[in-house]
Amino acid sequence: MWFDVGAQATDVELLVVAVAVAAALLLDSFLGEPSRFHPLVGFGNWSNWVERVCRQQFLLISRQSDTGNQEARLRSVGIAALCLAVLPILIVVCALMLWLAQVSFWLWLLINVVVLYFTLGGNSLTFHAGEIYRPLKAGDITLAREKISFIVSRETASMNKKQITSATVESVLENGNDAVFGALFWFVVAGAPGALLFRLANTLDAMWGYKNERYRYFGFAAAKLDDFLGWIPARLTALTYGIQGNFQLAMKCWQEQAPLCASPNGGVVMCAGAGTLNTTIGGPAIYHGKRHEKIYMGSGEFADYPVIIQANRLVICGAWVWVLVLLLLGLG
Repeated sequence: MWFDVGAQATDVELLVVAVAVAAALLLDSFLGEPSRFHPLVGFGNWSNWVERVCRQQFLLISRQSDTGNQEARLRSVGIAALCLAVLPILIVVCALMLWLAQVSFWLWLLINVVVLYFTLGGNSLTFHAGEIYRPLKAGDITLAREKISFIVSRETASMNKKQITSATVESVLENGNDAVFGALFWFVVAGAPGALLFRLANTLDAMWGYKNERYRYFGFAAAKLDDFLGWIPARLTALTYGIQGNFQLAMKCWQEQAPLCASPNGGVVMCAGAGTLNTTIGGPAIYHGKRHEKIYMGSGEFADYPVIIQANRLVICGAWVWVLVLLLLGLG
């Protein structure tokens, strides 16, 4: 899987992976995301440049030829942009890791840990959720609206306390997969390059994956790649949430409610997470001036602000459950 150390390779690999994951989680827990010069910010700037160049080429081709399916052509441009944005970085990291594996095991392990740390966003996720929890607890709805506007794309100006709580819990549960478990899964499978690929694809989906006039076709490939890479992690995340609470209800909500959600992965983790917490989240929301009818997820009382802390714990404790499982498999 990662490297060859003889007959006991599988057990040793799992132990090494467990140590690397634990180290990266500790770095994220104590350091959080870098306040300056975060690699993903640099990747975002690079991706914006790639988009501009690819769109310019699309316009040039469109002027030269009025024939053909413009939607299909824009999708092709989106595929080219995706490859141009991701592949050079991935190739460099893969080459670096292969070289380090030949030079020094400890340096190779260190870089794996550092790359995984940069792909994790659990600390930032739970921090921002806590920033919303505190004004809700104090009854300061105005401040809570201001804080939640940093983590959701829906309109927040008219949100009430329950809507703010629900949106926060939804964000924590869904982004638990995007910012933590997805990266961990692909790290276990393919090391630093795997975690990096997942996080870059997830970042591009956040930038280009909108179903609006500008990105419906250009961002199609990025959205589909993110869905593909997140499919297995989302279901493992749902199971991870489930075992920490009401497992039976979590599985029931997953089975019955997730198919009704727009996102093939987000619906799974939110429905299972709400079920395990014995609470209800979701419902209508306003995006860009338009009301969107979203289903209610979970079961029981509609989420109140203490559920935010419970959702944070699902993510934090769940990540360490993964470390424990890796250790047990390695020692077994």
